[in-house]
Amino acid sequence: MKVGVLALQGGVREHVQALMDCGAETVMVKGRQDLAGLDGLVIPGGESTTVGKLLVRFGLWEPIRQRAAAGMGIFGTCTGMILLAGALPGDHGPRLGLIECEVVRNAFGRQIDSFETELAIPVLGERPFPAVFIRAPYLVNPGRKVEVLATIDEKIVLARQGKFLACAFHPELTADLRLHRYFLDLLRLC
Repeated sequence: MKVGVLALQGGVREHVQALMDCGAETVMVKGRQDLAGLDGLVIPGGESTTVGKLLVRFGLWEPIRQRAAAGMGIFGTCTGMILLAGALPGDHGPRLGLIECEVVRNAFGRQIDSFETELAIPVLGERPFPAVFIRAPYLVNPGRKVEVLATIDEKIVLARQGKFLACAFHPELTADLRLHRYFLDLLRLC
């Protein structure tokens, strides 16, 4: 299992370490050549407008879309969730559009409103997941193919569509590896 972590901004090292702790061969993706042979890609948190522009500037936008169409899975956390979504109302920036939904940015408030909570994620088992929310988005209007995996106050904070996993929070900032393992399992099963 070979998984890349988009290394343009955000919690890159933390995702790399989590994936390595799960036994995955891990590569930092900084250019088009780094996508070769990947089973999956993690798009970490950061600033979505900046990451979108950097993907275009470094020639990664279209290659990522092509690799996703060819079967590569993608796990997007926070900014990654925004980029995976089909639409961002009022925004015309680049979107990968791989999950049939809309996304609301900074939906839980500004940086000062960041929080941690114990989140019920049934696909991970009975034990709650320690979720860290930092200027987090959430999903709305999911399509028929979207499986909602976790919500807070009816706001979708974790969802999947096939091999694409969108997460509003930062699992890489905890010692809990269950969500990274879940993504690796998706890559094996789908």
